[in-house]
Amino acid sequence: MIIKVAIADDNNFLIKAVKEKLSFFDDIKVSFTAIHGGDLLIKLEENHNLDLILMDIEMPVANGIQATEKVKQKYPHIKIIMLTVFDDDENIFNAIKAGADGYLLKEVNPKDLYQGINDTLSGGAAMNPSIAMKTLKLLRNPIDFENSQECEDITLTNREVEVLEQLSKGLSYNAIANNLILSTGTIRKHIENIYRKLQVHNKLEAVQKAKKNNLI
Repeated sequence: MIIKVAIADDNNFLIKAVKEKLSFFDDIKVSFTAIHGGDLLIKLEENHNLDLILMDIEMPVANGIQATEKVKQKYPHIKIIMLTVFDDDENIFNAIKAGADGYLLKEVNPKDLYQGINDTLSGGAAMNPSIAMKTLKLLRNPIDFENSQECEDITLTNREVEVLEQLSKGLSYNAIANNLILSTGTIRKHIENIYRKLQVHNKLEAVQKAKKNNLI
């Protein structure tokens, strides 16, 4: 039986490398390749007669985790193995949550990749030993990455929060001063303190970090 595979990766060199690894095995056929998650979903509409997708994580338009979620909703029969250079807990956790059936690192050799594909199609889960260990750890100690914040103890005064909220709307120092009935000099001082406390260097970084830490 021929195993029909698709490869989703934004790096042409890595697509060729994966194809080369699969070329050792006569029972595997690469049906098509895609350069990002959006491209993959378009191509699947034309041809979803697939057994398995080898999915990169870091891709433009739609990354591998977003694409995995959509593929699993629309084509639940297709197995997905994440094939990536990232082995951090958050990516593993999010990939499994999105419905990935396996998780291998790109350095995997042809034999182990082939074995992983077969294991996954037989109902198993292809994983590097290091990934398997991390997955077990995550199962034992689940982390809520969606709600977890950086463990930073940042305390802003009510006035600093007000200034930051105004800043996040793209207002100028003068406009903020008028809105809060303060002098422009006082606003500058508040913003200096905000940057220092957040350890940032500009308005964009300040707003992003404040949102990440639920300060605004």
